Amino acid sequence: MAKITCFIPYADPVQVRGTVAELRNLEIVDNIFLMATDAAAASDSLDGCTVLPVTSLRSTATMKLIAANTTGEYTLIYTKYDTLVPGYLALDRMVRIASDTKAGMVYSDSYTISRGKRTPNPVIDYQEGSLRDDFNFGSLMMFNTADFRRAVQGMDAEYEAAGLYDLRLRLSRIAPIIHINEFLYTDVEDDSRKSGEKIFDYVDPKNRGIQIEMEKACTEHLKAIGGYLEPVFDEIDFSTGEFPVEASVIIPVRNRVRTIRDAIESVLSQKADFPFNLIIVDNHSTDGTTETIFEYRNDPRVIHLMPEREDLGIGGCWNLAVNHPRCGKFAVQLDSDDLYSGPDTLSKIVKAFYDQNCGMVVGTYQLTDINCNPIPPGIIDHREWTPENGRNNALRINGLGAPRAFYTPMLREIKVPNTSYGEDYALGLAFSRNNQIGRLYDVLYLCRRWDDNTDAGLDVNRMNANNLYKDRIRTWELKARQDKNRKA
Repeated sequence: MAKITCFIPYADPVQVRGTVAELRNLEIVDNIFLMATDAAAASDSLDGCTVLPVTSLRSTATMKLIAANTTGEYTLIYTKYDTLVPGYLALDRMVRIASDTKAGMVYSDSYTISRGKRTPNPVIDYQEGSLRDDFNFGSLMMFNTADFRRAVQGMDAEYEAAGLYDLRLRLSRIAPIIHINEFLYTDVEDDSRKSGEKIFDYVDPKNRGIQIEMEKACTEHLKAIGGYLEPVFDEIDFSTGEFPVEASVIIPVRNRVRTIRDAIESVLSQKADFPFNLIIVDNHSTDGTTETIFEYRNDPRVIHLMPEREDLGIGGCWNLAVNHPRCGKFAVQLDSDDLYSGPDTLSKIVKAFYDQNCGMVVGTYQLTDINCNPIPPGIIDHREWTPENGRNNALRINGLGAPRAFYTPMLREIKVPNTSYGEDYALGLAFSRNNQIGRLYDVLYLCRRWDDNTDAGLDVNRMNANNLYKDRIRTWELKARQDKNRKA
């Protein structure tokens, strides 16, 4: 029988006792190691366990320590300070699938216990574009030890936080990473925040140092697989073509009677030395939104479009607007529940196109409540989106900032995916393949969080579907970039 060496995080004997008891009962487990960040407080009082002093559970040094101490054909790493309860014969099942598929790593769906309630915690399949450093493997990962050691041997950078991420990327170049869509274990979920709060963790300013490490690991991986792009961009000639106005603000909307008036007023209050207009694509609203927009019918700057089609997502509404004959040279985003931060937002964005010679501009936004009061984590500036490495790093992060604006001829050529999630991210990747992305670090936009936001309080299945789609976008873009490099 193939044996498994287990590595679990250690805080104190009480915390690990339940997990150790569960693992000791399994014939397939040979050794159990306790990873302790406070080695002085740790002890070997739990029979059959060995304490490993570590500085970080996810550091390069820890990965090397695991590789040096594992004794089984397979290596299990548990990442939570909670009690792990493997399902009946679950680890045997993981070993069987790892052996049959020649996987370098397997992971599975699980159950979570939160406040005494047991709920399913499904995860998604890993693919080539699953480059996010926060990809959710669940809390238990099982590795083929030989592949694990091969990956560790190639780790030539010392990371404090990105070691496990670096290992996973390297492992993906050696052997498959396999998702077992079976519920094979149970653990306790400590993080009870709503999904809408969790999605901004990766841009929390206190995590900036971690982000730099993750960016370096991802960039090296892209170089290894032929997906890295040098910071060389195509030039854009903005003097070609004729447009009725310099800029058009585009608002797709459906049933936002509570916020649409604020959004419209935010646009009409813009001060600029060039002509602009507002194109509102009213996607079959039924709550009074249509009537509110109609109040602005006498303002020549307001273009109210009502699609005949009923199959348009947000991306489809954008396509309708940018292909309208009254669309300007630059198409600028405003969501129907958000606001520009001041009357100079539009001017700053248009100026950035010319100053930075870019096909797309990304701004900085402030998170607020519905009444425009700032809320944590505050200002989101996406400083990882740099001219030097931003388009490579964009394959790792899950968002690109706001507001977003596009050079209309290029947007008409690329076209927006007809979805209502991830369409903006897909555009950012597509534009950045060949062109510079302009950046503005002034707060230009108020992103209002409220109960009707499309990404507030999502259930796990919806979040999984969203993440799977973004990973597919990354996979498609990665393939295109690899092809671009092969042809260069």
